[in-house]
Amino acid sequence: MKAARVPGHHSLRRRLLLGILLPVALFVGFNTFSLYRQTLNSLNTAYDRTLLASAKSISEQLDVKGYDENAELRATVPYSALEAFEADNQSQMFYRVSNLQGEMVSGFAELPVWRGTIPDRPPYAALVDFYDARFRDRDVRVAVLLQPVASSNGRAMAVIQVAETLEVRETLALQILWNTLLRQALLVAVIAFTVVLVVQRATNPVRKLSHQLQARREGDLSPIAAPSAPRELQPLIDATNEVMQRLRHLLRHQKRFVRDASHQLRTPLAVLKTQVQSALRGDVEPVQALREISDTVDRATQLANQMLALAKVEQLRQQSAPPVTRFDEVLRTIALEISPLIAQRDLDFGIHTEPTYMPAHEWMLRELSRNLLHNAVRHAPERSELTVDLRTDGRHVALTISDHGPGIDDELATRLFQPFSAGDVRTGSGLGLAICQEIVLALEGSIALTNRSEGGRITGLDAVVRLPIAHPWADNANTLQAAQSPP
Repeated sequence: MKAARVPGHHSLRRRLLLGILLPVALFVGFNTFSLYRQTLNSLNTAYDRTLLASAKSISEQLDVKGYDENAELRATVPYSALEAFEADNQSQMFYRVSNLQGEMVSGFAELPVWRGTIPDRPPYAALVDFYDARFRDRDVRVAVLLQPVASSNGRAMAVIQVAETLEVRETLALQILWNTLLRQALLVAVIAFTVVLVVQRATNPVRKLSHQLQARREGDLSPIAAPSAPRELQPLIDATNEVMQRLRHLLRHQKRFVRDASHQLRTPLAVLKTQVQSALRGDVEPVQALREISDTVDRATQLANQMLALAKVEQLRQQSAPPVTRFDEVLRTIALEISPLIAQRDLDFGIHTEPTYMPAHEWMLRELSRNLLHNAVRHAPERSELTVDLRTDGRHVALTISDHGPGIDDELATRLFQPFSAGDVRTGSGLGLAICQEIVLALEGSIALTNRSEGGRITGLDAVVRLPIAHPWADNANTLQAAQSPP
């Protein structure tokens, strides 16, 4: 079954096309505009040379009589002299010859008199100026040549203006522009096709991986095997395998919890039903029946709470970046809570703690302390000594709870950490030490029950917990250092 396409999610192909073609299109537009301007400049330069040649050709048809202010210019310029410079009959040329005072000698009188100045550095070896103007409602390009005219009868300066319409220049520039746009469009099309082809080939491993996952059976959380996948996909595959590994662990834990809950709660419920039926038949006194029912409910409630606590440990294990907690304060608070039980058994209780900061959830440390202290108090001989010691060396935390009981054998010490296991002399549901072990494992620590002996004789039991202060949950070691530094 294929996954539905989520609206608003863009494909990789579309993003690459937009990310590549948009800058390319902008660059092509800018480049085309620049090329068009450069083409016009080049065409102006080429055709301006033609205008200058036309002006020089006209200057050869001039004659002068008289000198300076008294000079009289004469020109015999047939229009056919300009036809050689007109390109393909697409453009027209006009001229005007005048003296420095603007008095017309020959040509088109409508052509405006030049009022400009010669540039300091003319583009050609002549006194020439080029400018754009309007003539007869048409755009023209005008070349102005100041040409000295001399003869045996006189000397003067002539102002020769030659104007040309712009049809040829514009037509040629547009032709070059369209040819350029055609090549640029072809380039963009090749880039688009290449992007689509490359993306299609590059995403083939992703599609194969997707088909492989879709073809799996329901509940199959085995690792993805894709040795031929590109290196860029390996982090995704590794992260997916890690997620599936966590899911497998959670599913196993859930199945075990459901199995254990259904098995362990069946017994107290059956006992409770039997007690109720016995009370209804009148086999026992009502007060005694209610007392027995209350005890059964208490044991079932304790069992349910401990099973929920065991499940909560796994839930907290999946979380990251826990807060920094004062372990010594938690330990003293728990000791104060169970002080009535300590007083009831008349124990000589002693506690020593050092300021200890742990990157752990407070609930975990409370549950660990409560279960260990509660077990030690319940199973320590009455009127015996019970000590609690919490120390740290800056890298590890060591919690030691010592009683003066008979101790336990090695086989029992190992089995007590298994769920629903209890020793011969230790009553309860068998989940307290299992919860402690799960908490310690979640904190990357260790827990052990060891007999304390003296002179070959067992003098008590030590429950020792060692926890690292910095473990994978601690994302910011500076937080711990700041908490541990004195104010």
